Amino acid sequence: MANKKITELSNLATPNGADVLAIVDDIAGTATTKKVTATNLMTLAPVQSVAGRTGTVTLSNTDISGLGTAATQNVGTADTNVIAVSSGTVDLGGNKLEDFDASINDQTGTAYTLLASDNGKVVVLNNGSAVTVTVPSGLGAGFNCSFIQKGAGQVSFDNNSGATTINNRQSHTKINAQFGVASIVAYADDVFVLAGDTAS
Repeated sequence: MANKKITELSNLATPNGADVLAIVDDIAGTATTKKVTATNLMTLAPVQSVAGRTGTVTLSNTDISGLGTAATQNVGTADTNVIAVSSGTVDLGGNKLEDFDASINDQTGTAYTLLASDNGKVVVLNNGSAVTVTVPSGLGAGFNCSFIQKGAGQVSFDNNSGATTINNRQSHTKINAQFGVASIVAYADDVFVLAGDTAS
């Protein structure tokens, strides 16, 4: 076969570990052509970033540079552990939950129907006329939401034509007055407790 430039050779789609490549060894200043296998070459290659790679990337348990400290942490609830989510529940193991803000949902109309996405939020109701908050079915047990009556219009809670049950120790169904705060908590599916600065 006639000599070819390296750039003229066809591509090798899947190198074998025993495939031999020619390497010019010139460390001592005297060029010498030697052989090296594909396996030898890959063993000596430094590990670089795997960003943008597709397929399976396998790293040894000591080869985690650049992955951050989470790569070396145990899963659990002790200090420095990575918190796990199991069946949709985050177990803090009795540790404090600090320095967080609830999301605000500002409403300026006279009617608002709660959404599943309001879970854990503060709904601010601001209108000069009476405001009705409908509590629909399907929000799920454990749903909880706080309300602020920012405007002069009194806020009342509606059980969506009996689709849900809203209990209150004093049989109240409204927020007492402007700047009053109340909350609802579902202790079972479609069964809520209304509490706070409430009125009949």
